[in-house]
Amino acid sequence: MAAWYRDNLGVPMSEKGTVTFHWLDTATTEYPGTTTMALFAQDTEYIGEPHQRTMLNLRVDDLVSLMAKLKARGVEVLAETEDSEFGLFGWCVDPEGNRIELWEPAEGM
Repeated sequence: MAAWYRDNLGVPMSEKGTVTFHWLDTATTEYPGTTTMALFAQDTEYIGEPHQRTMLNLRVDDLVSLMAKLKARGVEVLAETEDSEFGLFGWCVDPEGNRIELWEPAEGM
């Protein structure tokens, strides 16, 4: 899964399936701020009940172009998109069936 996220969505996952993003806009010395994404096996008990699920939302620069590239690579891309005041949204599915939301923010966001 780490390779899939790295190769298809550009998420710089380590071989162990983790990545940490540093908050550059709001970081201070006291509160540097990070967000970490970590992949776990489907049968893990670490994150709680088996029915618990999350959806990853990734901010992208050019949704239409990215979705075309993903399709060309054989990634399942949902045909539906949503254009709202917040920007353009689209979705793809990773190899384990997890839906990923791709968001191209509206101007000024």
